[in-house]
Amino acid sequence: MGVGAAAVLGDLEQVDAVLAVGGSGGSSIAARAVRDLPIGLPKLIVSTMASGDVTPYVGAKDVTMMYSVVDIAGLNRVSRLILGNAAAAAAGMAKAYAAYAPEADERPLVAASMFGVTTPAVDAARERLDELGYEVLVFHATGAGGRALEGLAESGLLAGVLDLTTTELADDLVGGVLSAGPERLTAAGRHGVPQVVAPGALDMVNFGPRETVPDLFRARNLYVHNPTVTLMRTTPEEMAELGRRVAAKLREAKGPTALFVPLAGVSALDAPGMPFHDPAADAACFAELEGAVETEKLDMNINDPAFGRAMADRLHRMISEGR
Repeated sequence: MGVGAAAVLGDLEQVDAVLAVGGSGGSSIAARAVRDLPIGLPKLIVSTMASGDVTPYVGAKDVTMMYSVVDIAGLNRVSRLILGNAAAAAAGMAKAYAAYAPEADERPLVAASMFGVTTPAVDAARERLDELGYEVLVFHATGAGGRALEGLAESGLLAGVLDLTTTELADDLVGGVLSAGPERLTAAGRHGVPQVVAPGALDMVNFGPRETVPDLFRARNLYVHNPTVTLMRTTPEEMAELGRRVAAKLREAKGPTALFVPLAGVSALDAPGMPFHDPAADAACFAELEGAVETEKLDMNINDPAFGRAMADRLHRMISEGR
């Protein structure tokens, strides 16, 4: 299926895949055409732009890009191979999609945000929500994950959002590499989707390998998470500003909203005895969150299983009351 056909798709039940070919202009048109198609429906774009930054074409969608190697201008011995592979890939994905696409699941959908340092909390919340009859979609808070969560909240498919890990806001404020942009933590509120929020992992900003940390931050409290990720502890001043930003976003929410505050640390690294434990910095954030929305303060670290379960139970009550 070419770009023109993709742009005028009719009954999606008769579509098993979308294949488009183009240069920069054609790829932009194709990306716009497939942007609102269901997740899981195969979308393949063969493009002269696919060897560079494909963010403008893929965004936070499940679009596959294939580099054309040569220009899309007639057939030759190279383009025949590339386009042949593309057609075979699209046909294979279409066959699998038609055969194995999951049947409709009637369970309400909940989106949750997670990071490595908040995984225990989200696991506990997810288990509880599963018990309560929800299907939970977990998004890793790496910038793209936050944007994907925001996009799904815009779609109308979600019954609620358990936004436990708002760490991408710290990268947006300080200049880390995992920012999801200034619109993070706005879509659910804008569309009235019930949301339960926590300041998960606001204690850290993300950079690449230690040698890539900007000189401005070299003297800060840094923690090498792994060879490709270096974390930096946010200061009391940065935490206070993050608290103000979160509070402002939550005040604008049009739907049910609750905030859960873990008084004993906002991440695994912020627990007593850990390298980012800084009660004064956390307190600066919590003070700015005061009074923004309905708030539950719990004297535990965010990764205490009871914290995640409490957030899940509160979200369930919100959703149930709205039915």
